[in-house]
Amino acid sequence: MERDKITSQQNKIIKHVKGLQAKKNRRLHKQFVIEGIRVLEECLLHQIPIHYVFYTEDLVKLQGGGALLEKVKKDYRSYEITRELLLKISDTENPQGIIAVVSMPENNLQSIKISEDAFFVILDRVQDPGNMGTILRTAEAAGADGIILTKGCVDPYNSKTIRATMGALLHIPVIETNSNEEWINILKDNSVKLIASDLDTPKTYLDVDYKNKIAIIIGNEANGIDETLLEKADELVKIPILGKIESLNASVAAAILIYKVVEAKGL
Repeated sequence: MERDKITSQQNKIIKHVKGLQAKKNRRLHKQFVIEGIRVLEECLLHQIPIHYVFYTEDLVKLQGGGALLEKVKKDYRSYEITRELLLKISDTENPQGIIAVVSMPENNLQSIKISEDAFFVILDRVQDPGNMGTILRTAEAAGADGIILTKGCVDPYNSKTIRATMGALLHIPVIETNSNEEWINILKDNSVKLIASDLDTPKTYLDVDYKNKIAIIIGNEANGIDETLLEKADELVKIPILGKIESLNASVAAAILIYKVVEAKGL
């Protein structure tokens, strides 16, 4: 495959990669940037479409770096770049020495497959990239069938979110929506029970049945779940706060409920 060395930040491919730091460009080109040996290995293992790979000469000094470089050189358009250029197109302070541009998956509500034990996680206006990434990672680890994001959520292809997912974004369908009505109707029509996390309810997360078709709704870090979604939920549950703090971190609350579903399904 094509291999070359790029030294100028005026190179059109470098400009393209740099441009993908902006959400509007990621959406326009349906591409996003991933960094690091582990995530690149995940891409290769699961045959994620890769457009370009960029690496520095330091990559071979890292554990697994040499073997990974041999693989990408063989099958993908790969370019050696300088350390200075890497820092220009990377969004981390200490990049490992390899970056790739990959295709954004085309997930939508129409492609949802709802089995008899379907399990979805709904994120309502979750705005912190770290929380988003951690919840995606937890949901994928727990075998969830998909993540649905309401309008107002942070971009899941934001570099900070991608790092927090540790590669989970490559494995679990993430569906972004502009209207709550459509996804609610699809889940309701398929008898999926909606369980919403809410502090203002007497029922705890221990008091409901998580078997069969389930969707867990996690709300915005500051304002919780939108009132219209709370009205549509089949069950409202709270995670008891026994100490003096007001609430749990969104990703921690999500993890507790997600693994309660796992426990109920006997997985």
